[in-house]
Amino acid sequence: MSVSTCPSRSAPNRDEQHRDAQGLDAADRAIVLATQAGLPLVPDPWGAVGREVGMSGEAVLERMQAMQARGVVRRVAAVPNHYRLGYVANGMTVWDVDDAQIERLGREVAAIEGVSHCYRRPRHLPHWPYNLFAMLHGHSREEVERQAAVLRERLGEACRDHRILYSSRILKKTGLRLSRRAGQG
Repeated sequence: MSVSTCPSRSAPNRDEQHRDAQGLDAADRAIVLATQAGLPLVPDPWGAVGREVGMSGEAVLERMQAMQARGVVRRVAAVPNHYRLGYVANGMTVWDVDDAQIERLGREVAAIEGVSHCYRRPRHLPHWPYNLFAMLHGHSREEVERQAAVLRERLGEACRDHRILYSSRILKKTGLRLSRRAGQG
């Protein structure tokens, strides 16, 4: 698993002056440093991190949730390597969908098995009419095309056009990385 983080969006108030530029105090910083390469794959990952940083697993979890609430940590999520799992055909499907129906259809598409990411993006007319994106993974391009046909059927008359953009390389998926020394980052 990986921990994705983003910098704090607000300036610290007087009660938060002990936080660094990323919005982290010493304990939070220790937790981020201990988890930035991923959570340990053990039955109690929070406890394992807690032992590493000198606190209980419950305290680590509480601090992670607080960092998430402050916007310092965006999410904690599994980041699979689809290629190592045998999914070598990875296609971002892009759809030109009626704006009046996109919220409903986006929720429906996101719930379809095989869709790992689904989101709305602005159109860039006249060259880019697509406003709904859905990532599909398959063992072959034919499998991705079958999945796209299911999406096309679900979108019905609200869909005017679509394309499948296949991945040509793996991009490194990581969150915020901190220097081991405070004050650098």
